[in-house]
Amino acid sequence: MYCENPVCEKVTFVEQVEGLARRYQRRTPALQRVVDAVAVALAGSAGARLLGVLHDVLSWASVLNCLMRIALPARPAPRVLGIDEFALLKGHRYATILIDAETGERIEVLPDRKKETVTAWLKAHPGIEVVCRDGAGGFAQATTDADPAIVQVCDRWHLWHGLAEAALKEVGAHSACWAKAGPPLREGTRAQTTRERWQQVHQLLDAGVGLLECSRRLSLSLNTVKRYARHGEPERMVRAPPYRPTLVDSYRDYLRRRRSEDPAVPVTHLLREIKELGYTGSANLLVRYITQGRIEADHATLSPRTVARLLLTDPAHLRDDKQVLRDQLTRACPEMTALAASVRDFAALLTPAQANAETLTGWITQRAV
Repeated sequence: MYCENPVCEKVTFVEQVEGLARRYQRRTPALQRVVDAVAVALAGSAGARLLGVLHDVLSWASVLNCLMRIALPARPAPRVLGIDEFALLKGHRYATILIDAETGERIEVLPDRKKETVTAWLKAHPGIEVVCRDGAGGFAQATTDADPAIVQVCDRWHLWHGLAEAALKEVGAHSACWAKAGPPLREGTRAQTTRERWQQVHQLLDAGVGLLECSRRLSLSLNTVKRYARHGEPERMVRAPPYRPTLVDSYRDYLRRRRSEDPAVPVTHLLREIKELGYTGSANLLVRYITQGRIEADHATLSPRTVARLLLTDPAHLRDDKQVLRDQLTRACPEMTALAASVRDFAALLTPAQANAETLTGWITQRAV
């Protein structure tokens, strides 16, 4: 190794001085530690620019090579392991990330989400007491195959996500109730068709006909027949008509007042009047708006997802008008009131407390009755 200072004499190091030089290396151990630290902090191009300021000229590729040569620190198996999957290419390739659930530190990234891969890693790292995972059956079976003594739990995000999905289904099942929190909606052909199909499916089931034969006789898919068979009453399957916001929404109050004053007022008169108020839509849009009964329906534009979001949001984070709407929706029927109470009680359980175990047991027992 030569000194690059032009003032100094050309000194050659021929012996491997401990801590000063390494065989077949272009950098001393001290300089290599600096390069490694810069590579970890900044990686490619940014690291190369900083090293140039530090009088060590390296290309971005060399910095990345130094980064890839750094040995990963040996991490002991955590007591509580978190397992979850993530997409490398959504819908095609997935990987599995393993973290220490107590510290949040990443432990390992597995190349796929196969049960065999997770099982092999768990067997190679004994000492894990708890596995925190989602509701997927693959990770559950992998943990059981590796060590049946490992306690399996669900994290807070997946718990709340599961509750949100169940709440959305329940809200959709009672859309006929909360959609009528304002003036009643016009009964449409879709609701009538749903009731007729429910009657047909349950008549065949009561007669001893199987699900597959029901789908053949009624020319319906098997999953559709199963969905009708799961509900004990047709009202739980009636959905409120989904409406999108339109240009007429701003003039709903005016149109409602005019139709209450003069029920026989022609649509052409209404169109002319709201155009004077600034309406820029077409006559067909106004006619469709009226025939759908949206003038008399205050909540026809609400979707089940919107209602579920209102129930799942902390009331302290809602505006005053949203809180009023939420109260109206929860009073629509006893089931909606019970659903709002269940969501509120479960949300309180997500805050760590000493009595959460007993409270959760009571919550489950009460809802199972």
